[in-house]
Amino acid sequence: MVIELSASVLGMTTIEPSYGRARTAARLALLAAGLFVVGTNAFVIAGVLPAIATDLGATQTGVASSITWYAAVVAVASPLVPVLVPRAPRRLLIAVGLLLVAAGTVVAALAPGLDVFVAGRVLAALGGAALVPTATAAAPTLLPPEKRGTALAATGLGFTLASAVGSPAGTALAAAVGWRATLLTVAGLALVLAVAVALGLGHLPLGAPSSMARRVGVLRDRRVVLVLAATALVTTGFNVVYIFSAQLTHDATGGDGRLLALLLLLYGIGGVVGTALAGPVTDRVGSRATAAVATAALVTVFVLLAVEQRSFVALAVLFGVWGVVAFGAVVPLQHRLVAIDPATAGLTLGWYSTAMYVGIAVAPLLGAAALAGGSVELPLAGAAVTALALAAFQLGYLPRRTVAPA
Repeated sequence: MVIELSASVLGMTTIEPSYGRARTAARLALLAAGLFVVGTNAFVIAGVLPAIATDLGATQTGVASSITWYAAVVAVASPLVPVLVPRAPRRLLIAVGLLLVAAGTVVAALAPGLDVFVAGRVLAALGGAALVPTATAAAPTLLPPEKRGTALAATGLGFTLASAVGSPAGTALAAAVGWRATLLTVAGLALVLAVAVALGLGHLPLGAPSSMARRVGVLRDRRVVLVLAATALVTTGFNVVYIFSAQLTHDATGGDGRLLALLLLLYGIGGVVGTALAGPVTDRVGSRATAAVATAALVTVFVLLAVEQRSFVALAVLFGVWGVVAFGAVVPLQHRLVAIDPATAGLTLGWYSTAMYVGIAVAPLLGAAALAGGSVELPLAGAAVTALALAAFQLGYLPRRTVAPA
């Protein structure tokens, strides 16, 4: 499916003139790098959850609650950023977001207890709220209309690499020198990237100013609401399993952080493959078929994880496939939002970020409840929620009722 978009269609005032393929690739890489840092900051907690809990004298579910706080702040703040600072240059928002991520991560890394740790995560979340929707909305302006899916996939590769490289590397580093060093490393990366963004990203077209009423107005379209519901549910299903992956794989790894890091690496490699395939496939066959296949496969993988959780070899295979289908489901969701009404794509993509973080916020609560029945319940809970996501997404394609004239 090819989506015809223009600057006004995306809610942008202009489309920046071409700087050549190399320049465009470099700018997309900077956007992806920003998402990489934010994603690593979020995902790495899963691999070091037991270590943080032990060091801070807290329970693992208590530490997992910091993920809920982090995601809830991003979900609430993300829609407010463009309303409160509508004329702020996108490059500035991304750079400031990275600085806040760095500051909050340092606070969390040096925290003496759980309360300060959570406060640091909330500060970092404010940075994520400034960065994630800004980078996501900017990406489609850098490529021609027929390459919008590819642009979203290229930028989304940052989140994929966060799970492919950032999370397993952080888990391995934590096993060697401690979780605090891991978080300080993430903070250092955020600081360096903030400078790179300020100096090298260049001008990005601003979105057309819009009130909160106009932003909320796009939610009157049930198709948009159903895609956002599917996004929140897919994200919840993923994170129910991912956040508590140490508990899920404990029997197979014996609690060895290095083996868990290997599983997360295999997952991340699969995610790179899934993201690379999702953009071109979605551009070719459309979002409905791509999302249906990827989401149905995701349900199957979660069920198999419940069955094979004691076999490390089986987990290794399943984690790799999980990465492919999990990240393969993301791009068609974004693509569908753009296709529903291209004129409001900039607004609906902003709500996409909110829906994603709502899912992340809910996941620790659902995961903690599932753990009460044993670790086998984690992937089953993920499968159930993902099945609901599949149903919600497909319902969005049902024809809308028309009222016959009297």
